Formats: sequence, C-alpha cells, structure tokens
Amino acid sequence: MMSQRTIDTVEQLEDQLSYPTQEVIEAMGKMKGNLIVLGAAGKMGPTLCRMAQRAFDFIGKGQKVTAVSRFSDPQIKKRLDSWGISTIKGDLLNHSFVTQLPDCANVMYMAGMKFGATGNESLTWAMNTLLPATICQRYASSRITAFSTGNVYGLSPIHDGGSIETDTPNPVGEYAMSCLGRERVFEHYAKTQGTAVSLLRLNYACELRYGVLVDLAKKIWNQQPIDLSMGMANVIWQTDANAIALRSIAYASAPPFIINLAGPEQFSIKRTCEALGQRLDRQPFFTGQAGPSAILSNAQKAHQLFGYPQTSLSNMLDHTARWIMQEGELLGKPTKFEVIDGKF
Repeated sequence: MMSQRTIDTVEQLEDQLSYPTQEVIEAMGKMKGNLIVLGAAGKMGPTLCRMAQRAFDFIGKGQKVTAVSRFSDPQIKKRLDSWGISTIKGDLLNHSFVTQLPDCANVMYMAGMKFGATGNESLTWAMNTLLPATICQRYASSRITAFSTGNVYGLSPIHDGGSIETDTPNPVGEYAMSCLGRERVFEHYAKTQGTAVSLLRLNYACELRYGVLVDLAKKIWNQQPIDLSMGMANVIWQTDANAIALRSIAYASAPPFIINLAGPEQFSIKRTCEALGQRLDRQPFFTGQAGPSAILSNAQKAHQLFGYPQTSLSNMLDHTARWIMQEGELLGKPTKFEVIDGKF
C-alpha cells in the first residue's frame, strides 16, 4: 500500500513499489522452485523482481529470482544485482541464448514491443509472437505467467463498464493484433504440450516516474493541451500490479488462466485533469472531444480473487502532483494511452 507519507527519492519509491504484502509472501511461500523473469528491465520488471526476491528472503527457503534482459541501461542491471537478484544479459530473440538459460519451475514473461511498432512491424511481430513460441518450447514444463494488454479488446462503449475476460477480442492496429497473437501462441502451447499459463491483460500500471497520471500531470504543469479523444482510462498502482502478477502464478493452467489487471476506477480524463490541476495549481487546457468508446478493462474478476488494489486513485493523484512539482526523476516513456487508431 502506498503510504500517505511523502515519497522524495527514487530509493524510497522503489522500496515502496517492491514491498511484498502478506498475501504475496504467502503465495511465494507455496511456490515450488525458483522464478525467472524474462524481459526484466522494463518499467515494471525491476520492482517486480525485487518484490519476489524480498518475499523469498522473508520465507527463508533459499529460493532465487533470476532477471533476464539485454540490459541496454547498465544501471538497471547494477541495481538488480545490489538487491540480491541474479542477472543474465542477452538477447531473447537469439534462439541459442534462450536454450542456454537455466531451468526454472516458474517463468514471468514480460518481454514485448509496443512503442515504435508503427514502421517496425516485423520486429513487433517477432517480439510479440515468435519469441513466446521459443519460450514455450524452452520452458514447456514450467508455469508461465505472461503479460498481455487490454488493447486486445479494442474500444468498448464507456457506459458498458469495460471489457471482461470473456469478451471477444477486437484489436485495432498491428501492436494490439500482435499482442493477441502472443496470447494465441501461449494458448497453443498450453493446449498442445500442457504448459500451465496465466495471461495478464494490463491497463495501465503507473508509478511516479511514468504512467497515464504522470503524462497528464506533466502536460498540465507545462501548460500543454490535453487530448480528450480517449475520454476515459484505467490505472493501477505498480505495487498492486506487481503483487497481483506474482500471486497469479499459482493460477497458471492449461487452457490459460486469463485476467484483467486494472484498477477499480474507470475515470474521466477531463475530471482527473481538473483534480490534478487543483493539486498543481495550474489550469488544464483541453483539445478534442471525448468519444463514446475507450480502451477500458473491467477487473472485477481480479478483485474477487485478489482483493481491491490497496492504493486509491486519490492517493496516486496526490503523490504524482507532488513528484511533478518537485521535479522528480521521470523515465521519459509516455504511455500514449490517448491513441485511438492503434498506431504506436
């Protein structure tokens, strides 16, 4: 849970994002074997790895987390090493590299490509559909939890309460189509070789260095217009998302277990900007009109299984506004949540 106390440093932030709840500790305590995280250097990966390792350390059975990535930013590898996490550097698209990865009973699959997909469609499909096949072949007898996205649903009417797991996917654009392809590959190997899989359709994880709320707060702070084309959105605090992802490993099955990973609020972009503007003491400016549809996920199934996320939207707004005003570190990775044509 995000404390009401202020978060002033990246160290404090990452400590909070990786703090395991009692439920996470209990779930990891029942896990047999170690955990390998593939594509671990992204926005969520480092703190998810740390949360898992902290839970293992608390349990005291000697289980380990291994983080695999190209580690194009060597500081991320250094940070993971300092947290007691084993790191392996390499390109997951290199088949021989994957075959040499250590055996592991539990796999967290976080690799993928979104930004830059337009104009680089072949690499997007390779990352999002070819690589999962390689991983399923390498870890056929492991439990695999794979991150997906709510973009596979496409737009849904804002008054319908968001897409649910049984809705027929309707992806828009090659990125979203390739993500559905990723799911189908995992589904194929679950059916043909019995690999236990859980698929997490995420919309949208956030913390203080990136996310939908940071995107909005930055524009308000810099007096830039905010596009209302995507009139509503979901967010979930990264601590909560990490916790649910780790707990979902136990639900991996064949056929795959599928769950929406999102917060309980489906909030208006305009009203949220007005609330942020009050906190930032800046007037937001808008362009465009909110349409009748948006990328929205209904996460009631996750909330029934794992409980409501512990961090409220209001709390996120408070901390985000303060972080922006004090010029806290940002990752410089906009979510592009406002894109409605699927071109990322």
